[in-house]
Amino acid sequence: MAVSILYFAWVREAIGTDGETLDVPASLLTVNDLADWLALRHPVFLDKSRLRAAVDQVMAPLSAPIAGATEIAFFPPVTGG
Repeated sequence: MAVSILYFAWVREAIGTDGETLDVPASLLTVNDLADWLALRHPVFLDKSRLRAAVDQVMAPLSAPIAGATEIAFFPPVTGG
């Protein structure tokens, strides 16, 4: 399944691109599975405690399913003042 993967802030800077479209294996069921798979390409995904995600533009935990998703975004935790 082809999925648009978007990267924001320091995640984008570490990877060197703001996104890519990838054929995600059907065996990947959750955002966490996807992050583990992406870690093979991008070491920034090795420390998932520093990542947040959105599935089809809705904030999602790493345990969220990705079946049927067309867009998954990764970004750092957001803080404000």
